[in-house]
Amino acid sequence: MTDQQPNKPKLEIRVIPTTPLQQNTSMIWSIETMEGVFVDPGGDIDKLMGAAEQFGVKIVGVWLTHGHMDHAGAAKAVKDRTGCEIIGPHKDDQWLLDMIEESGKRYGITDGQDVTPDRYLEDGDELELDGVKFGVAHCPGHTPGHVVIHNKDAALAFVGDVLFQGSIGRTDFPRGNHQQLIDSITSKLWPLGNEMRFIPGHGAMSTFGQERQSNPFVADAVTGYAGAEKGEASEMDQRLAKRWS
Repeated sequence: MTDQQPNKPKLEIRVIPTTPLQQNTSMIWSIETMEGVFVDPGGDIDKLMGAAEQFGVKIVGVWLTHGHMDHAGAAKAVKDRTGCEIIGPHKDDQWLLDMIEESGKRYGITDGQDVTPDRYLEDGDELELDGVKFGVAHCPGHTPGHVVIHNKDAALAFVGDVLFQGSIGRTDFPRGNHQQLIDSITSKLWPLGNEMRFIPGHGAMSTFGQERQSNPFVADAVTGYAGAEKGEASEMDQRLAKRWS
């Protein structure tokens, strides 16, 4: 990642797969101060803290995109070990954060802990790490309180389970909404620009531009975005979406 001065790196990032669901936990840190944050620490606390130690990173924050246990299960453990703040997601996901331990049992995940953030996030909020600012977009659909965290200068977004390479988030959980998710993607993410790279909650990175061309759920030809012919979303679309938890 870079700030506004060309060729002057400001932040480093590593993606650390966690939990049996191979959730992408991101560790971002300042090259100058070596202070960093975890985005969506889903579990495997020893693995996460080992990575921080390996790179010499002092964890000063946890940022959560949403409340599902594979994204937030280790948030409390990180705070207990480091004393850092937990920020996000939107308050509408607190009900999920209150059932992390219960949800984990269904997947054989026993190290997750229920958690209450120090601060919720709202649409339009900003986060900051060593002077680098990140925008926040409230993107409900997969969960009601899901947020996306993005940095326009670096052309990088942490999208949780809103969008994947070639697919979208699951919406058949309680309080999921397929059309709301499509609307979140087209109204909140696409305006950030085709060049925006994104780290999804699971799987490989992609760009918004690529997904607008080829994603069978949210390509322009499907959604009608930017004047393309509109196709109707169906119940089958929802059921065929990626089965991430």
